Amino acid sequence: MRLNKLNKASLIIITILFSSVFFLSCKEKSREGMIILTEVAADLQNINYVTGDSWRYISESRILILNPKNPSNKPELLTKDFFSACSPNISFDGRFMIFAAQKKQNDVWQVWEMNLSNFKVRQVTTTTENCIDPVYLPDGTILFSKAPNDNYLKTGHELFTCKSDGSNMQQITFNPHSYFASSVLKDGRVLTISRQLYPDQKNSILMVLRPDGSKGELFYQGEKINEILSQGQETNNGQVVFIAANNKERGNIIAINYNRPLHSERNLTSGIKGDFKSVSPMKLKKLLTTYRSSVNETYALYEFDVAKKTLDKAIYKDKNYNVLEAFLVNTHERPKKLPSEVNLNVKTGLLLCQDINFTEGHFVGNTKLSSKAVKIELLGINNSLGTVGVEKDGSFYLKVLADTPFRIQTINKNGEIVNGPSSWLYLRPSERRGCVGCHLSNEQVPENRQPLSVNKNPIIIPVLK
Repeated sequence: MRLNKLNKASLIIITILFSSVFFLSCKEKSREGMIILTEVAADLQNINYVTGDSWRYISESRILILNPKNPSNKPELLTKDFFSACSPNISFDGRFMIFAAQKKQNDVWQVWEMNLSNFKVRQVTTTTENCIDPVYLPDGTILFSKAPNDNYLKTGHELFTCKSDGSNMQQITFNPHSYFASSVLKDGRVLTISRQLYPDQKNSILMVLRPDGSKGELFYQGEKINEILSQGQETNNGQVVFIAANNKERGNIIAINYNRPLHSERNLTSGIKGDFKSVSPMKLKKLLTTYRSSVNETYALYEFDVAKKTLDKAIYKDKNYNVLEAFLVNTHERPKKLPSEVNLNVKTGLLLCQDINFTEGHFVGNTKLSSKAVKIELLGINNSLGTVGVEKDGSFYLKVLADTPFRIQTINKNGEIVNGPSSWLYLRPSERRGCVGCHLSNEQVPENRQPLSVNKNPIIIPVLK
């Protein structure tokens, strides 16, 4: 008798639990297959690609959600309580969205998160500097671009990370560049638009780095293209797509191969008149893109066929608003979670170079003695960090103060500069990095041998006088 009562009680509890789960699952409405888009009134403001004004910070912009299966319905406004909102990024499970926004007109831009099942919003960051372009990282933290609170690095926007509640905010880039429009590749690295600002301003490029800021390197630099206009997005077939242009042309959809990004550039829309604003993956061989046929039109949302290189029928268009960016809400593969070597208790990083005389067209053993470099000088933001000799094989091994930007130039025995300053480098605390030489082609490799410099202790930089 007692056993029967226990069985009945257990059955009741299980029924209640099942009903609760069923009720909650019904309440948590899925937005799978819907489209998140940003739009702004038709009178577009002048765009500044260096500061981000009217490019990343879009005044009076708003975020909406659209059901593409029922385009006759108007999209639903998600950010009615904000003066400006843009840069949405969808979580890997398709349930949440982070975005950047101003609550009121003169407020600082902050990062916010929205639960897409019920559209409830919470604030993530509470900084005194503008924050833009947030993205979810594989470990659940958030990466974003933030304006500097002081400018001793002579930078524009640096990259920062924080936990999902805004705590443990950390800067991860440390050079005189500006970083915008980041995304995450499937291999776990961050892909970001980077532009050197000091000592001279250069064209925008795509850089990759680990989520802790280490191992930063060039990913793409166009030969004919000098302005990257939109976030780079990895597709399901090994491509990275983005919008780019030169100074005199309209925006086009550019595709590069993940495996050979520096030598695989393809313009997918050179045969289409008009102007493209943004692009993102939709499904295999299909992209979401925003496009206008002329300056007299507004940017509308289209599906783009990669194989045919054609625009399909418009998904959504409003003559009073420009659609600036759009992203599909879907469950997608979480990128790899890369291990971090950064140890904030360590104040230095290690840099090894195999041969400073290994340059484009010059291999080990065939460099003329008169032009052969025998020293390197490390240049900081405002001063030289020191000049040191290299080993007979051209190698050097350095211990460099972490999170300190520097460039390297090589010098021959007569004190003449052989190779001028490199691009800006920095090492994260305890990071170990290596380079093969002062080469111009990223596909060259030198002779495989052990550098002589590793048989000695590393030289400490800055050099003490």
